[in-house]
Amino acid sequence: MAGFHDVRFPLRVALGTSGGPVRRTDIVSLSNGRENRNRRWQDARRRYDAGSGVRSVDDLYAVLNFFEARAGQFNGFRFRDPVDHKSCAPGATVSATDQLLGTADGTTAMFRLVKRYADAGGATMRPIEKPVAGTVVVSVAGAVVPTGDYVVNHAAGLVTFKPDNIPSAGTVRAGFEFDVPVRFDTDRIDIDLAQFNAGRIPSIPLVEIRP
Repeated sequence: MAGFHDVRFPLRVALGTSGGPVRRTDIVSLSNGRENRNRRWQDARRRYDAGSGVRSVDDLYAVLNFFEARAGQFNGFRFRDPVDHKSCAPGATVSATDQLLGTADGTTAMFRLVKRYADAGGATMRPIEKPVAGTVVVSVAGAVVPTGDYVVNHAAGLVTFKPDNIPSAGTVRAGFEFDVPVRFDTDRIDIDLAQFNAGRIPSIPLVEIRP
């Protein structure tokens, strides 16, 4: 990913951040009262406001330092979504069977990390591009695979089995923690310490980016 620094936004501030997935849908109301709906985006794009996570002047300085190191909007970075940062529910423990990556055929060595959101009414699949190092666990046909049998590309979200360990049959699944690739959605942060001490928190918008 061009213009991307593989560093994480200050975690203490991220835990208090507001925001989440955004979708874009065109809706046309017809004369008979019905609607035509068109989904313009295949995948959601996440937006956050880190200003809501700032609790002290030290927090604010940490964000300013991080903002300057990224040159404003110019370079992207990792961000931990306070609610959605695991292959499972936030209160659950990551398991090697959490998410289906594909089916082994004896030839395919590379599998992309994904997360599915589904219920009885529908489902959507989200590519995971920034897994957290040391958290990815893989299984084949329900059996956990030794970490020495595969390599994880933490910059692209890919799991590649080594030539002598390509699985021949069974479903390939994985569990992991992950970050969201984002950038600042502004080249300016306005700070007024008098207002800050009175409870006014500056807006620090972040937006998800694609490779």
